[in-house]
Amino acid sequence: MTYCVGMLVDKGLVMMSDTRTNSGVDNISVFRKMFHWNIPGERIIAVMTAGNLATTQAVISKLEERSKAPDERINSVLYTATMFQVATAIGELVRETISERQAANGMTGKGKFTASMIVAGQIAGMEPRLFMIYPEGNFIEASFDTPFFQIGETKYGRPIILRGYDRTMSFEEAVKLLMVSFDSTLKANLSVGLPLDLMVIERDGFEPRHQRRIAQGDPYFQTISSGWGDALKAAFHSLPDYSLSNK
Repeated sequence: MTYCVGMLVDKGLVMMSDTRTNSGVDNISVFRKMFHWNIPGERIIAVMTAGNLATTQAVISKLEERSKAPDERINSVLYTATMFQVATAIGELVRETISERQAANGMTGKGKFTASMIVAGQIAGMEPRLFMIYPEGNFIEASFDTPFFQIGETKYGRPIILRGYDRTMSFEEAVKLLMVSFDSTLKANLSVGLPLDLMVIERDGFEPRHQRRIAQGDPYFQTISSGWGDALKAAFHSLPDYSLSNK
């Protein structure tokens, strides 16, 4: 399983993903699920992936044209006119790749090859944009009515973001909110795990404003985790007690 979140704020975009993939409890590995490409001063495109690992890796490989010699590769997202066209092209690759895998495996592959993606970025002269791409290749776009997307194991971390999100929040506040969301998910589901990948994309920056990997034992993440747990206990005990004598 996995957990990825892309969030739209006034200042730009914030993205976070875990790196755990597993095929049973005795086969757990770390794989990157966040990718980005940019042309300084002109555009930045970032993608996060969830689903069957071989399928998502195949989509990224097709984007980067890894079947060609390095000096012959052209990543189409770096030359597409709009972010809408970027999302369309990636959606088509997702649908095509899933169809190829299922066709090659017949009935035994039915339902096993799936993928969903979050696509984020900005092209010069246009607004930062955020999309969620479904396995069928279609997609929806974020707005300030629907300002964030999640893929993978979404249910545990969603209430945190719904209650804490504010479009005017700083990048630092947005990262803190995502840290809490991921901590709640990690506590509830063993299929999501550290390390986490974080990327902040500032409006009109066209390169990562901030990028890092949050590993096991990270001091800030540990502070967030323990502090959030203590705050929840304090909030719970501050609520009025229920009376069994109430009718």
